[in-house]
Amino acid sequence: MGNHDPMEHGPERSGGQGLDHNQFESGDRAILALLKNTRAADHTDLVATFRDRAYEVWSRRGMVRFKRYSDPGGTLRFRVIEQIGENPIANQDPFAIASIDEELQASARSGNSSNDPNRAFFEPEVLSHPYGYERIAQVFDSPRGPDLIVSPKAYAYGLQPGQHGALDVVQSRAPSVWAGCGVAGGHYELPARQVDIAPTIARIMHFPEVEGRGADGEPARVMLKRQDGVALMEIVDRGAPAPKLVYLILLDGLSHSELVWQLRHNRAAIPAIASLVERGAVLTYGSIVNFPSITWPSHSTIMTGTWCGHHDIVNPTFHLREHRETVPIQGNIFEMEHHLNPDVETLYEMFKRVLGSHAITASIHEPQSRGADHAVFERRIVGDKARLKALTQQMSADVSPRWMADQLPGMHREEIVDVRGMAQVLNLFDHCGANHPVFVAHEFVLTDGAGHDYGPHHEGLREAIYRTDRRIGRIFAMLRERGLFDSALFVLTSDHGMAAQRVDLKANPAREPGEAGIKGVFAEPMIYLRDLAVACERARDLRSLRVLVTDNDRLPDGVHPPVAEARVTVVARDQRPIGEALTTQAGSAAFATPANLSDAQLTVRIEHPNFNSRTVTGDGTPIRPDLKHLLYGKS
Repeated sequence: MGNHDPMEHGPERSGGQGLDHNQFESGDRAILALLKNTRAADHTDLVATFRDRAYEVWSRRGMVRFKRYSDPGGTLRFRVIEQIGENPIANQDPFAIASIDEELQASARSGNSSNDPNRAFFEPEVLSHPYGYERIAQVFDSPRGPDLIVSPKAYAYGLQPGQHGALDVVQSRAPSVWAGCGVAGGHYELPARQVDIAPTIARIMHFPEVEGRGADGEPARVMLKRQDGVALMEIVDRGAPAPKLVYLILLDGLSHSELVWQLRHNRAAIPAIASLVERGAVLTYGSIVNFPSITWPSHSTIMTGTWCGHHDIVNPTFHLREHRETVPIQGNIFEMEHHLNPDVETLYEMFKRVLGSHAITASIHEPQSRGADHAVFERRIVGDKARLKALTQQMSADVSPRWMADQLPGMHREEIVDVRGMAQVLNLFDHCGANHPVFVAHEFVLTDGAGHDYGPHHEGLREAIYRTDRRIGRIFAMLRERGLFDSALFVLTSDHGMAAQRVDLKANPAREPGEAGIKGVFAEPMIYLRDLAVACERARDLRSLRVLVTDNDRLPDGVHPPVAEARVTVVARDQRPIGEALTTQAGSAAFATPANLSDAQLTVRIEHPNFNSRTVTGDGTPIRPDLKHLLYGKS
């Protein structure tokens, strides 16, 4: 390659993610389980992995292998190196299916005509997968990344009427509204991504560039310590002064298309949000979120300007191979910020770095709060705790009776969470007085709960929006009283979209390989396989074969521990057993073999109840199912 040629750019940090040569057999078996051999075949859109220096995307309609490159300017580029049938992520249009009308049309093209947007079910071929190459590749940059990642069909992921997590455009688009100080108002058709939010805020704040790392992980002049996004300079009013306050409003789980519908047909019901739209910059097609499009990784992407493969919160539950530990970070909730990669920088940390340690930042139930002064999930509270408790009790009556009438106590609890968040905001600003916070990230959970429990466009979800808008209006009134509203920058977005589900399917495709006997950690939509590393050694006299069996996952010291009690069977080409089956002692088993049989004429089978079985030849070469032939009739 010349000095100006792109350089191949595979996974940035090795830690067992993707499929190594010891996992080709189990990986292919898992892909077959997802796309052919179990009921998951009717529920799965895509299965992605990394092996043999390339990224792979498999589907029933075709497969593609591609490589990622970095050019000398740090821009990432992608090249397809193999394709069978249809390239399942060829359509990466970020502007596709952006309204409810378009969702209904896409549902009809899928063979599911309906006038109810809450029953708009999409087949993969009518959807796009925005930034599909980039969003898949980045997952495998983290050592916490999976061996396989599953993207279900848009309607086939769980028992709730609404769901998210997949790569498709409906679940991957969030609304994006910018208003206030430093914003050039108007409607913009921009191919925006959530990694662009943090650097855009930095530009509007007039923050300086620093020496850090860009999207390819190489040294670059950036706004944050690591930066995958770019500033959306089209919406920046370059002549405006820096805002005195940035207020980031996260309406969890609110789909872009639902907000667009409300603004077109029922604007009076959301006056606070509408006021931002009327004086702000609206991204017509919203902004594309992290993959997987799930709460904790997506919030961390917004707060750091990096994809999950770089900030390392790759999933609500992820597996640490070296520790044999599975971390349910979203389930634990509290004191989880230490799991964020120290090599990235949060917005809280950036404000502190530039404005000084005295600058106050706050996380109001935001799932990523590292560096925030106020962060209840990290048990850090700024303000009078007694008054906070009193405010919470005082405001707790403001909960819709609908949730309990509809027998959805979870919705009642989620609105109480938003009530507590409002109490935190009022208490925080009262406590701080003139030394007000300079950055607040405020997560509202009610819209997400309603999207799940009612569906993305149900009247129950709409009541959640209206009630949340009233809370936003109260925040605006408080800021006006303090003289902060006109000098503030407001950013309104979400962490992911929401798609209607066919709950009758009771689908959870990422779990199906486990039901089919594949051993692993199934943290849907991610799969971490539990595999054996196998080596075969023939003696010089060709009369003995030693089989060495270790855990394919290293320990923290880098060692592959030997696996005892693995059952090893050796047979000749004609299936005649070579001695009795043995169990490994200290990871080893030895067989006497006929001198006239070559390694290629021997088949070694290794089985263990806690690991995937392995089949290799006498020299350790894996024997794999012919995946391409079994799926597509081609080898």
